Amino acid sequence: MGMRVAAKAVGIDQDAKSRHLPDDLKARALGAVMPLDPFFEEDPTVKEWLLEQRPTLAGTSRYITSITLGFVVVPQAMAYAILAGLRPEFGLYTSFTGAALYWLFGTSKDIAIGATAVVSLLVGKIIEAARAENPESAPEEVSKTIAALSGCFLLVFGMLRLDWLIEFIPHVAIASFVTGASVTITISQMPTVLGIADKINTRDAPYAVFVNTCRALPKATVGAAVGLTAILILHVIKSFCARMAVKQKHKAKMWDTISSIRMTFVILLYTLISFIVNRGLSPEEAKFKILGPVPTAAGTPSFNPDLVKFLIPQLPALLIILIIEHIAIGKSFARLNNYTIVPSQEIISIGAANLLGPFLGGYAATGSFSGTAILSKAGVRTPLAGVFNGLILILALYALTSVFYFIPSAALAGLIVHCVSNLITPPATLVKYWQLAPLDVFIYFVGVFLSIFLSLETGIYATVGLSFLILLLRIARSQGRFLGRARMHVLSSHSKGGGRRPSDASEHWEQRLPSQSSQHSSSLGHGWVNNGREVFLPLDRRDGSNPAVDVSSVHPGVFIYRFTEGCTYLNQAQCVDHIVAHITSHTRKTNMNEYKRPGDRPWNEAAVKKTDQPSDYPNEQNLPLLRAVICDFNTVNHVDSSAVEGLMDMRAQLDRWAAPAAVEWHLAGVRSRWTRRALVAAGFGYPSAVTSGGFWIPGFDVGATSSGDTATVVAEPPRKHPVSRADQECADIADATTRVNSVEDLADCELGLGDRLSSSGTATPGSVAGHLRHVCDEGHAGACDGACRGKYAPVFGIDRPFFHVDLVSAVSNAVESARWRDKIGEAGPC
Repeated sequence: MGMRVAAKAVGIDQDAKSRHLPDDLKARALGAVMPLDPFFEEDPTVKEWLLEQRPTLAGTSRYITSITLGFVVVPQAMAYAILAGLRPEFGLYTSFTGAALYWLFGTSKDIAIGATAVVSLLVGKIIEAARAENPESAPEEVSKTIAALSGCFLLVFGMLRLDWLIEFIPHVAIASFVTGASVTITISQMPTVLGIADKINTRDAPYAVFVNTCRALPKATVGAAVGLTAILILHVIKSFCARMAVKQKHKAKMWDTISSIRMTFVILLYTLISFIVNRGLSPEEAKFKILGPVPTAAGTPSFNPDLVKFLIPQLPALLIILIIEHIAIGKSFARLNNYTIVPSQEIISIGAANLLGPFLGGYAATGSFSGTAILSKAGVRTPLAGVFNGLILILALYALTSVFYFIPSAALAGLIVHCVSNLITPPATLVKYWQLAPLDVFIYFVGVFLSIFLSLETGIYATVGLSFLILLLRIARSQGRFLGRARMHVLSSHSKGGGRRPSDASEHWEQRLPSQSSQHSSSLGHGWVNNGREVFLPLDRRDGSNPAVDVSSVHPGVFIYRFTEGCTYLNQAQCVDHIVAHITSHTRKTNMNEYKRPGDRPWNEAAVKKTDQPSDYPNEQNLPLLRAVICDFNTVNHVDSSAVEGLMDMRAQLDRWAAPAAVEWHLAGVRSRWTRRALVAAGFGYPSAVTSGGFWIPGFDVGATSSGDTATVVAEPPRKHPVSRADQECADIADATTRVNSVEDLADCELGLGDRLSSSGTATPGSVAGHLRHVCDEGHAGACDGACRGKYAPVFGIDRPFFHVDLVSAVSNAVESARWRDKIGEAGPC
């Protein structure tokens, strides 16, 4: 009754819903469901909703985790702020900003944004340099300007989706930088740990701070007992909890939680000791150095144009670390928890945190590894978990400042040393680097030494630059490989042979292997043997393959060259020189220039080079003529103008070497349309009417269409020149070839064609329209008639017959053409 009166008093009509209902609704509904028992649904009440919001056991666990993270972040943030040369409360403001804003922009459920050791060190270095340039600038003003500028750049970087640029920075450069920063932080904090910070300038170079610390050891104060024991206790608790988590796997989460709050426990312990010892004393009179008053006013940033102008050149190293550290942590925990992050969106999130942070008192922040690890182990489900962390930080800022007064500076410094000790690259990782890429170990130590003895910025710039230099040198000095042919067989066990004795297994393999007489390779132009397949391995055998495996040339005068590091202006000269030197040393010139005396040879005419490698042709006169060059472009995705010009010069040089015969250039595995476009513009991919006179064998790679079967066929190319008697004779034979129905018939037809052309001495394969090459799933070569038309289509354009799908196709076509030329003896056009 009271609720109805109150509703009427404020103008709420509680009967508005019932007015829209028919008067006989319930009666008719009851009649419709009779004789069933009626059911009338009741609306939920506010009381029921409140009861539904009661925290469950899983929810309580996540709340406890967020609160635990808050207790961990409070001492860490204060310590990192001191590391940056700021008052402790600025670390709390920074972590609060990250916790309050990340859930609005981030894509990871685990990441906790806040102050970190490496970023704090860099900010401290920049603040020191800025104050040396502008002494009137306060550290807080400089730190806020740094954060705001970083946020602007990060927002632009993320919105333009430039996150792919970070892939140019190798992991080893980041590892060396972080290790150098960890060593620098440890050395710079040791004077505070020992209670002699007022006697040493901790902003000097790390090696100078280390030397001065060693000299000042006799002057250590009672604060050393606080700092050193704090480090010891932290390491003992961490080791004990890790060992117990392994022994008691069912209680692993409990031990992880205890390990996580060890820093809070140590800070509270030494704060209590400090309160007992220093109660009633001012910071100057304290037995050991303490924080003293911790104000809570944040203040807004003021952007000095001169300060902004000075800071912008100082930001690149800081921006690199902000992005790399955050993305690395995000990807690592995303893989661990089976989800993915959006790097560009993550950059936007830290950009927003850094842009808005200065207005709340924060400085530069990024993803924190320790905070993220705590959230991940707790199994949080959304980024909103960080909000509870922010509530603890607010509580610490406005309710615990009197407690912060007694925190020993040595204990905070010990906490910093303990935290950064985990960032140093362990020896096992260096051994892994050595096994994977020995040069990375060299780059790593260069970065560490430069970071320690010069500056952190110099270290990261040098390692990135050195990595780029090594990459460019590797590309520029890369040398492709000339390939040969080897017959391969696949041996594998099956279910019936799984339980054989060793002797039985040996007999089993012997039975499965082809006999010695059947291991010979059939003609590439006429198909493959059924009991093996052909692969192509380097002739110099420097690839680590078994030297006992026979690798031979595919055909005299036919060369296969595989690019290993692409083909660009960096390495084209190296590749061209290698190809020309190898080919000219393994072939003879078609028309040898004869001189009565060696001195009569012009100086610009290269002599035939001799090779130290064993050859099948001991005498120079027995060397084969150059027939074809096959280039494997499977590793080439792009060619530039310099590379194409180099290939053109090489082609001209080898054409002169083989003149008046023609050199065919077959290109395998050219996947990029733009690369094919560039090569076609340079005259590659099709026979040249100038050099070859149309002497070529049409052969194309074709595949079954949606309505086709498994065979492939090539249509007859159109004739574009007058038909002579010899041409007609060649065409008649070609027409007969198109009507054969078996591999044997095709082979006989080709042999007959070769004999006829050879005997006449006037025909050329270029005039033989309609010569077909048939490739099917069984590996045979043959032809089919027009019934296949429409069921099959060429893979590449038929106007570019020297582009091949793979190396097998290119070798087949080149060897077939070379055999035909050897047979007719380059007799000239029909």
